[in-house]
Amino acid sequence: MSGNSLPALDEPKTGGLTVRYAPAEAARIVENPPRFSWLPVIEDEATYVLRISADPAFPASGTRVFTRLPLNFFTPDAVLEPGKHHWSYAVCDPRTGAPVTGWSKTRSFHVAAGLPETPLPARDVRFKAATRAHPRLWLTPGRLAEFRASVAADPDHCTWARFYEASVLPWMDREIMAEPAGYPGHRRTASVWRQTYIDCQELLYAIRHMAIGGQVTGDQAMLDRAKQWLLSAAAWNPAGTTSRVYTDEWAFRVNLALAWGYDWLHDQLTEEERALVREALLVRTRETADHIIKNAKIHLFPFDSHAVRAVSAVLIPAAIALLDDEPEAEAWLHYSAEFLFTLYSPWGDEDGGWAEGPHYWMTGMAYLIDAANLLKGYCGLDLYRRPFFQKTGDFPLYTKAPDTRRATFGDDSSLGDLPSVKIGYNLRQFAGVTGNGAYQWYYDEIRRTNPGTETAFYNWGWWDFNFDEMLYRSDFPIIEGEAPAEGDCFRWFRGTGWVAIQHRMQDPGEHLQFVMKSSPFGSISHSHGDQNAFCLAAFGEDLVIQSGHYVAFNSTMHKHWRRETRSKNAILIDGKGQYSGDNKAQAMAAAGRIVTAEDRGDHVFIRGDATAAYKLLSPAVTSVLRDVYVVNNEYLVIVDDIGADEPVAIDWRLHANAPMALGDSSFRYIGERAGFYGQILWSEAGAPKLSQETGFPGVDPSEIAGLAVSTCLTASFPKAMRHQIATLIVPYPVAAPRRVFSFLDDQGYDCNLYFTDAQDRTFKVVIPKTFDVGSASTPSRAKRETV
Repeated sequence: MSGNSLPALDEPKTGGLTVRYAPAEAARIVENPPRFSWLPVIEDEATYVLRISADPAFPASGTRVFTRLPLNFFTPDAVLEPGKHHWSYAVCDPRTGAPVTGWSKTRSFHVAAGLPETPLPARDVRFKAATRAHPRLWLTPGRLAEFRASVAADPDHCTWARFYEASVLPWMDREIMAEPAGYPGHRRTASVWRQTYIDCQELLYAIRHMAIGGQVTGDQAMLDRAKQWLLSAAAWNPAGTTSRVYTDEWAFRVNLALAWGYDWLHDQLTEEERALVREALLVRTRETADHIIKNAKIHLFPFDSHAVRAVSAVLIPAAIALLDDEPEAEAWLHYSAEFLFTLYSPWGDEDGGWAEGPHYWMTGMAYLIDAANLLKGYCGLDLYRRPFFQKTGDFPLYTKAPDTRRATFGDDSSLGDLPSVKIGYNLRQFAGVTGNGAYQWYYDEIRRTNPGTETAFYNWGWWDFNFDEMLYRSDFPIIEGEAPAEGDCFRWFRGTGWVAIQHRMQDPGEHLQFVMKSSPFGSISHSHGDQNAFCLAAFGEDLVIQSGHYVAFNSTMHKHWRRETRSKNAILIDGKGQYSGDNKAQAMAAAGRIVTAEDRGDHVFIRGDATAAYKLLSPAVTSVLRDVYVVNNEYLVIVDDIGADEPVAIDWRLHANAPMALGDSSFRYIGERAGFYGQILWSEAGAPKLSQETGFPGVDPSEIAGLAVSTCLTASFPKAMRHQIATLIVPYPVAAPRRVFSFLDDQGYDCNLYFTDAQDRTFKVVIPKTFDVGSASTPSRAKRETV
């Protein structure tokens, strides 16, 4: 298998939007076996051979060879011995498995002892033992019989009585839903989008819940009514207003409704009716599968939020329901399982972070959890063993505390409200998987503080929590909640560029949340132009906020405010922010990075670099850095450092829920329970001019009628080639205002900033000066000393 005489393999370089060659040299391996991926060749029908050996010469006796791999990513079915290994791949003959090209470059990796063992069974055995009887989604026939018996003995078993009363019976009296008419003139409008979103979700509720209710109770009238709904939906035009190309989120819901109906009503359908439903389900699933695999090509370009989500939301339930009935279904199910076990999640990092933010973590994880539970219940594949899923509950726990509303980043349809109930349900799921009591505590807090929102669009349009509750209790244990430990208040999600502090999260009256972001994912997908931005909540109230509303994707509010840097607590350079447009390559290139984030005892120090994010729109920029000191969990010292090849003006922006009181260099906000004051302490390029504006310039007023407006403070600095700006921000409870005293000594080569709090604790920040703000000298970085 030397391949020396074979044609050379096409092995192109990776790009910013493509999958990587993995494992790469010196990469940290976090699970055993590691996950393998490479750039595919042009021919979609190509198959591959992969070899792994502890010897880079790949001797036959010591090399594992995996042949006829139909995809450019792969998880082996067995663990590797600890130590150094080498791998390469080639294109192979699909009949013999022998290479038909030369081997790729040899790459090496090291497997440490004691890693989580997460092999994926090979295709020929993966679903072999799984039943082909119905139902298959959630309960298999044997488990359904057990569930029936348990409910007969105890109507409250797994909260059945609540589900049956509130989420099954109401649909018996509802008129069967007509096929949606679509948008007026087929031009997308937010109000129709939302209403039809809910309508299609209710189609799922009606079919799924009456089918389950009828099967568990033996109520034939209920089964007949569910079948009427199912047959009506199966007759809808799959190329019409509920097709994927018209509005994919509507299509996903119809697809899922047909899958659950086909599965749970299989024994209620005649052969002719089964054929009708099966064909509708097949055509709709094929449309989504073709988009995911052939058009979006998420195995090559994985940064497509909706396409990746559809693997869990559509392909897995539909393929399980259709398995053995349609030849394509098995291929879809293999693709989906392998994607989730190998490439998922393109938005995640080793610390459990999620680049799109906590709201889209909620959405992505909700569908992932559904798919993971379906796979586990149907064929025993357990995604939760992967390290990412063991840690990812930390991300919402530390970036969106239960008592916050506007103190985090990313698209968020609940912006202005407390966190969506579904975040709590997701955290409770990971509590059941990991035993982490802090995740259960979050769920308990959300249920306590956020009742009555179950029918809000961002909940009801996605989930029926009575159904979710029943499924969880049937499959997982209830964990005792336990608030996060007092000293466990800091997280750095390195791969996604998020840093979060949660001081005394368990006590809203003393709670402080600080979140800063500078992400290598830039502004792609549901991320924004917010590198080096921050948000702050304290003492039960959001203070330095994410402004605006997520009324709809691609609305003027979304495109011309929320995604843009001007809506963030960040800087503008000559009035320009970071690229946040539709070009995915540029959006990914508009990146930032957290250089370091350290808990140093008396303070947390964070350094962010957003140079690349600004450079696309401001080519003269040479450096955009922000240092943040969170001192004793009481106040912030922020040092911004901007360099350019020509003089640039800086606007330093900060958003609050209402207007602030402004001084020459100071600003103060007073809310209902908490407030903050701030002061521009020093600027190398000259004094600022402070102003503020309430509202959202450039946004269509009709989109935000009746919604709250916020206020933006702007500190404007004169043009210079070098800016260093030091700012103090002190949050406090309204009932007990706080002061932090400060002075500076700027004689000599440095600007020395001194701070003293009410407990006489002193802190010092040293900023080296350049003495020539008109030059483009390489910036020196701020130093820190404590006294």
